[in-house]
Amino acid sequence: MQRRRSALNRSFLAATGVALTAGLVLSGCGSKASETDTAKSESCVDTSGSNIKVGSLNSLSGTMAISEVTVRDAIKLAVDEINAKGGVLGKQIQVVGEDGASDPAVFAQKAEKLIKDDCVAAVFGGWTSSSRKAMLPVFESNNSLLYYPVQYEGLESSKNIFYTGATTNQQIVPALDFLKEKGVTSLYLVGSDYVFPQTANRIIKAYAAANGIEIKGEDYTPLGSTDFSTIVNKVRASNAGAVFNTLNGDSNVAFFKEYTNAGLTPQKMPVVSVSIAEEEVQGIGAQNIAGQLTAWNYYQTLDNPVNKAFVKAFKDKYGQNRVTSDPMEAAYVSVYLWKNTVEKGKSFDVKAIQDNCGGVTFDAPEGLVTIDGGNHHITKTARIGEIHPDGLIYTIWESPGPITPDPYLKSYPWAKGLSA
Repeated sequence: MQRRRSALNRSFLAATGVALTAGLVLSGCGSKASETDTAKSESCVDTSGSNIKVGSLNSLSGTMAISEVTVRDAIKLAVDEINAKGGVLGKQIQVVGEDGASDPAVFAQKAEKLIKDDCVAAVFGGWTSSSRKAMLPVFESNNSLLYYPVQYEGLESSKNIFYTGATTNQQIVPALDFLKEKGVTSLYLVGSDYVFPQTANRIIKAYAAANGIEIKGEDYTPLGSTDFSTIVNKVRASNAGAVFNTLNGDSNVAFFKEYTNAGLTPQKMPVVSVSIAEEEVQGIGAQNIAGQLTAWNYYQTLDNPVNKAFVKAFKDKYGQNRVTSDPMEAAYVSVYLWKNTVEKGKSFDVKAIQDNCGGVTFDAPEGLVTIDGGNHHITKTARIGEIHPDGLIYTIWESPGPITPDPYLKSYPWAKGLSA
């Protein structure tokens, strides 16, 4: 299928071009992130005073702001809580915030600024895989740390990134298993035109081929697209058993409005989304998406004491009309995992964090999570949710316990060759 190259992909190539020509190898979709000679630049992190700086790098403008503003807020909540309890190693955390502006090139530039000019000890943020891949060579060449809070397509690992959102075997594969168990035998794939949806759909097609599921169609559209009439007509004509949706950002608003206007319902053709959480449901309008399904690891409605306290703290700080969501919870968790690792190693030094990260835990709103020291991902419980008319998402299935991260899908025979 002929695919249009989106402006985002062009920005991503521009952002990474300098690093590539300088000799850093940034892997393409499905390859392992570079094992570069990290580091020869000296860190300018200042640990002599009573404060320690960290960066918050999120899209506060552009098409991804609908999703990322709440991530920024969650990072600030975690920092404020930690500071109120004495900080980290006796130091108060000072947040330096930057706007990635929904542009991978801007993310790379701002990451460089935070590391070299602001001298932060770690950066929390990013959303799209294009933004992460644009930042990856910046963090590796400067031997700094990025805590990335969003589910993604897997097939990557880096010593300089901690992935606190789900990798594929903790979200997409459980969602496919759920659909298969429900008798779905065909899928239509709809996604935004960049790294995550394209790579995720390669994985979905490999799973489908091994499990007797027919792919009825596959369409991509640039981030920020608002015209879905043609795609929705193709989806309706396909008579697929379900739609697997990897659209990101505010494109989901236009897609689901068009989907509803076309008379497609969860009963006729359910949609499983992996990038729509409570925040996006508010933007889409619950009337346009009630009954549809999501695959995540956290929902605001989780019934446990830690989550109830988290939701209350977030609403008390930002307003009772605000909602919590999976990516912002993963961002909140990432700050605590950084804190716990620093305290375990008794140092803000990057190598000390890398050497001491394995086995570090946090009793998170989603449940207990543990860092895998080998690949810098964390254990996560998979959950399928249903969107209700009240705009919240309720768990209808969950894995028996936290799933060990397998970013390269080594434990799945059908995935052989995907990371080559």
